[in-house]
Amino acid sequence: MDAEAGRVFVKGIRGDHRTVITQDREAELGPHVRPVAPAVLWHLPDAGGWNVLGFEYVEGRHADYAPGSPDLPAVVDVMARIGQIHCPDTAPVRDARRSFASYVDGPAELLGGDTLLHTDYNPENVLITANGGARLIDWAWPGRGAAWIDPCVLVVRLIAAGHAPEHAEGCVGGVPAWQTASAEGIDVFAAASVRLWAEIAENDPQPWKRDMAKAAQQWRDFRIQLRAG
Repeated sequence: MDAEAGRVFVKGIRGDHRTVITQDREAELGPHVRPVAPAVLWHLPDAGGWNVLGFEYVEGRHADYAPGSPDLPAVVDVMARIGQIHCPDTAPVRDARRSFASYVDGPAELLGGDTLLHTDYNPENVLITANGGARLIDWAWPGRGAAWIDPCVLVVRLIAAGHAPEHAEGCVGGVPAWQTASAEGIDVFAAASVRLWAEIAENDPQPWKRDMAKAAQQWRDFRIQLRAG
């Protein structure tokens, strides 16, 4: 919307909606993610029955994850910068060990850490700006955990967009968190991703969710082949 002080992006949800808490999360996280996301300008938790957020308006378009896309370096760069953000102890986020507990077949402690995670690398959540940089939006489902979890989340998205698993891993290969991650940790998360997306696709079988379930399985199969040597 256009205001006296300039253009603002406004995001609102009814105060009695079951996901209204996501608005409060974004408002509280705003100062911490300012280096990688549009600034939160104001928050009206009860505006005539609506919970409303005002964000800095960023001119841009959604990222293209297809193989060969020129957007990929910018996407990986912003993800690497997120991996350097310490998650404040008071941040309203869930610990990755708890979030993935029911999907992990292995030591969930491997997912632990103190890095702030975005966890949802849907290409519509990544804005490519006029200068070719990237900004990450929609901090509705953040987490706290190992810094390499976000690269893993992106790997599944890239496979769903048409990348071979090996190439998808190669795209995030330069991210410091990925380079220091243990193979065991990545394998545990890959297996958890299969269970997570299979459940999501079963409960709501939209085509893109089925594609994500297939991508997660492709990645898991690739990791098994790597171990087999």
